[in-house]
Amino acid sequence: MTATMTTPPAAPAEPDEVSVVPVSRKVAVSLSAFAGLALVVFGLLAPSGVDSTFALSLPGDETQLSPLVLPAQATGIALSIVMLALAGYSWALTLRHRSTPAWVSIVFGGLWIFAFLVWAVADKTMSLTGLLQGSLLLAVPLVFGSLSGVLCERAGVINIAIEGHLLAGAFLSAVVASLSGNLWLGLLAAPLAGLLVAMLLALFTVKYFVDQIIVGVVLNVLVIGVTGFLYGRLLVPYQDTWNSPGTFSPIKIPLLGDIPVLGPVLFNQSVIVYLMYVVVIAVHIALFKTRYGLRVRAVGEHPQAADTVGIRVNFVRARNVLIAGLVAGLGGAFFTLGSVGAFGKEMTAGKGFIALAAMIFGRWTPFGALAAALLFGFADNLQSVLSIIGTPIPSEFMLMAPYLATIFAVAGLVGKVRAPAADGKPYIKS
Repeated sequence: MTATMTTPPAAPAEPDEVSVVPVSRKVAVSLSAFAGLALVVFGLLAPSGVDSTFALSLPGDETQLSPLVLPAQATGIALSIVMLALAGYSWALTLRHRSTPAWVSIVFGGLWIFAFLVWAVADKTMSLTGLLQGSLLLAVPLVFGSLSGVLCERAGVINIAIEGHLLAGAFLSAVVASLSGNLWLGLLAAPLAGLLVAMLLALFTVKYFVDQIIVGVVLNVLVIGVTGFLYGRLLVPYQDTWNSPGTFSPIKIPLLGDIPVLGPVLFNQSVIVYLMYVVVIAVHIALFKTRYGLRVRAVGEHPQAADTVGIRVNFVRARNVLIAGLVAGLGGAFFTLGSVGAFGKEMTAGKGFIALAAMIFGRWTPFGALAAALLFGFADNLQSVLSIIGTPIPSEFMLMAPYLATIFAVAGLVGKVRAPAADGKPYIKS
């Protein structure tokens, strides 16, 4: 008879101590520092006994609202207390090993900016509606440029040539509109100019696997050189014929355009601004709600896996680069047909690179890029407005405002966002 040995069940293992994932204190520290700065500068050191006046209507509005008058020092102190409370809430969450919600930072940022405005406008008057309207207009080319970057990088292609797209679109739209006498033909020519630049980008990066950064920089230099040469040889000596396109008139949307403050800002604009609204929504739906978008994101994240299921990786990339060129070229038309009414040498002035920053700040999403572009447009317009009304801040620092906003935004978020995994990596089918 064979004895059967029964192995006793193993004693349950002692549970390990629950490891707590540390939460960065960066947000809480930043909010506390900025709240303290606001309390000291915008509150305690603000001029006492003076008011800050904000006009809520434009001179031509049918409905004229009474201006908003706020005591500068008291308002600064009150807003600073609210910001300190938000910073305290962030610290409470951090000590409980919980992340600070995004809405806290957004509300804090809005309060800080408004406190700054109250301090800067002390004993002066500023048109709040005009400030917002100008910010939107300055953000339009940034939105188109950042959407172009989103379309490219979601498919795995880095597009440094956004500046070239914008400049080419601005140039060709001005020339075509001037020669034809038709603004709509100029508007149609702008995306075609962006498409030509995109074709070169797709050819060298997707087909011949040339370094994407180098190609983008070269294309920017090429477009600057060509447009600068033609500007000096044709547009300057024959300005009436070649460089007098005019601009689109604002179109007021009934009912919506009569909404106080926001109505004149959002719904009394040129056709290019309305096209921007449409393009943002269309790109979002295309990327995140359709089979096309799923294929694009698959190519940008894991091209080899996408190839194994039958997706033509390089075809998808080339197609997206071309679409991105159309979008960016349309943004270039705003410089000439929506704003200035004539082409100027290197008139984009680095807006393509700020659009790249807006794309990163917006986490490679259409609506995020829109929000970031509006922020940069606001910073750009703010320095102009405050310089006109007179502010205690030196003008040199005000001119730096939009670029400082770009640097801080990207530097603060670049470690928290992740680009598509295959971004910038050429795909060579084995």
